[in-house]
Amino acid sequence: MTAAYDEFLAAWPDYAGTAAVDALRAAEYRRLDAQRHVYLDYTGGSLYTESQVRAHLALLGERVFGNPHSASPTSSDMTALVENARRAVLDWFNARGQYTAIFTQNATAALKHVGESYPFGPGGHYLLSVDNHNSVNGIREFATAKGACVSYAPLVAPELRIDRARLADLLRRPGPLTSGAADPAPKLFAFPAQSNFSGVKHPLELVDEAHTHGWDVLLDAAAFVPSNRLDLERVRPEFVSISFYKMFGYPTGVGCLLVRTDALPTLHRPWFAGGTVNFASVHARQHRLAPGEAGFEDGTLNYLAIPAVEIGLRHLSSVGIDTIQTRVRCLTGWLLAQLLELRHTNGRPMVRIYGPVTTGDRGGTVTMNFYDPDGHLLDYRRVEELASRERISLRTGCFCNPGAGEAAEGLTDDDVIAAIEQSPDLTLPRFLQIITHRGGKSAGAIRVSFGIASNFADVHRFVQFAAGLRDQTRLALGEVTFDIESCRVIRDGS
Repeated sequence: MTAAYDEFLAAWPDYAGTAAVDALRAAEYRRLDAQRHVYLDYTGGSLYTESQVRAHLALLGERVFGNPHSASPTSSDMTALVENARRAVLDWFNARGQYTAIFTQNATAALKHVGESYPFGPGGHYLLSVDNHNSVNGIREFATAKGACVSYAPLVAPELRIDRARLADLLRRPGPLTSGAADPAPKLFAFPAQSNFSGVKHPLELVDEAHTHGWDVLLDAAAFVPSNRLDLERVRPEFVSISFYKMFGYPTGVGCLLVRTDALPTLHRPWFAGGTVNFASVHARQHRLAPGEAGFEDGTLNYLAIPAVEIGLRHLSSVGIDTIQTRVRCLTGWLLAQLLELRHTNGRPMVRIYGPVTTGDRGGTVTMNFYDPDGHLLDYRRVEELASRERISLRTGCFCNPGAGEAAEGLTDDDVIAAIEQSPDLTLPRFLQIITHRGGKSAGAIRVSFGIASNFADVHRFVQFAAGLRDQTRLALGEVTFDIESCRVIRDGS
């Protein structure tokens, strides 16, 4: 590995400037090397430091906290910590005074707030890129139920970037006026700042482009902000969803919806709950929603966990988001180059990469599939099984982003409809089986991703693992099937 590391540094000299992270890993993430783990799933969830947990435990152990919905001493102390965390979040995104931070259970709950509260209606429009997480795709059900139009902006293969020309046409399309209204019906455009499938960083200037044509914008920033700076003074979407455990690992169970304060009145909640109302009456069947974030923070917040958000942000600040971005970029660039060089003895490529094969406008998420010497697709679940034996943690499947996967494999409406007709109770494993036999296509892939604690040794071990698949045939490796009733993975049909 020493020779490989020297070659890596020669190709990616900026990595040397991130050496402080190696000391951080040795002190704060030592469990990785102690247990010989190679963790390559930072897009799924980042890793926490020992000091984050200790600081949170000390806070809980030294003080007495109560439910913040009261004026008692324990409640007031807890309220102060929640509000400190809220200010820390707004400061991190340079959004103080311009945005409202609504704590949610996760990024999905943040997106649901937008879906159920946005004023979709007849004449309205929900436009989203094909490359979106299912939690963003799911908003189309709210839009459709309220009579709004739903459209998708396509991707361009092989890099899987948004088709800018087609998107421009869709954004320019005038919307009909609502009945009796002088203004067009509300329109919402949604896209991810960074794809959780391909790693593509979609251009943030799309926000201004959409605004020019009268659209509100929902930016899914969950995969972007763990290793990139999002400055909401410069980029000003109406709605931004984020997930804290993807940024710094701990706590889970806390996400956030950032709403531009001047856009908050456009959201109309279809219900109310404990903690969201200033007044509610059973006899009069009336209620008055609390203003600001309080009207959206349903029930009791995960108040004991929220102070850990501020601790996590301090940790990121101490490392430096630019340092993390540089490190991730260098490791990603080296991995892409190594994977593209892998060949079977007969000269056939071993790996197909979905998305950009350079580091330009892409993040540290690399999605791929492996092929045998005859060009047959290797079952990604079998590859995951073999990686697990080497204590390599990666992720496989469609990553809750079916649109990007369909675009990557060239799946058509006919492919999907044929699978649904063949299997009405369709699942992803069954869909994979059908389309593989139908046309040799795949609905799933293998994803590795880098983050704050990644180092060269992690990437080198994965490349060695990948090289170990050279000249292995599909039949020799065995196939994996999934028994739905018993929820068991079955290899080689046994």
